[in-house]
Amino acid sequence: MILTKKGNNPITAANYFIKGLKLLSNPELRRFLLIPILVNLVLYSVALTLGYYYINELINSFIPHWLQWLDWILWPLFFSCFFIAGFFTFTVMANMIAAPFYGKLAAKTLAVITGQTSTTEEQPITKVMAAEFKRVAYLATRALPLLVLFVIPGINVFAPFLWALFGAWGMALEYMAYPLENEGVLFLEQKQLAKEIRLGALSFGGLTMIGLTLPILNIIVAPAAVIGATIYIHDVKQQDI
Repeated sequence: MILTKKGNNPITAANYFIKGLKLLSNPELRRFLLIPILVNLVLYSVALTLGYYYINELINSFIPHWLQWLDWILWPLFFSCFFIAGFFTFTVMANMIAAPFYGKLAAKTLAVITGQTSTTEEQPITKVMAAEFKRVAYLATRALPLLVLFVIPGINVFAPFLWALFGAWGMALEYMAYPLENEGVLFLEQKQLAKEIRLGALSFGGLTMIGLTLPILNIIVAPAAVIGATIYIHDVKQQDI
């Protein structure tokens, strides 16, 4: 597969995420959205509940009563730490559970935008899950060293920016994978293709990452990103002549 230079335009790439949001209302896609949205709703609700409980317990356990007035500083600090550690954990977990359904959503999206009854061959669930584990391993082995940077004096000033870039890259790889897998493109080639349109991929992944940080809205962001990535890949793929 060859991707055209059009895919490297950051503005064009970001616009595909918007297209994904708009296409959520398409009647033909509704039945493919139900389970992914339910998965995201449950996991993000659990994440917020556990986060509030454990952060509150941590503050009450380690902060003396006479310093409780520092709550207004400590809550944002601890929440930020929890968010950094938990963002990928819960996002990747949600995607692992919903991966087979995202593959079907990508296939149906392609059928809708091309007007064809069936345009891709459905991948076996074992192959889908194996690909998902490879992405998880790839992201985890790079996320851990980045987290360490947050505790190194001096370097930690740049850590949030590096984490943001990594997050955008990770989200691009995650959601572009579903339409690519439906075309038989495996993980190693997916990474290479993403590198060829690096600026566009970072733009698309960055907007997706921002959307996933927004309470309530993040429930529909992942399916929208799958739809948007499917349109993105279809539009920037060099067509056979």
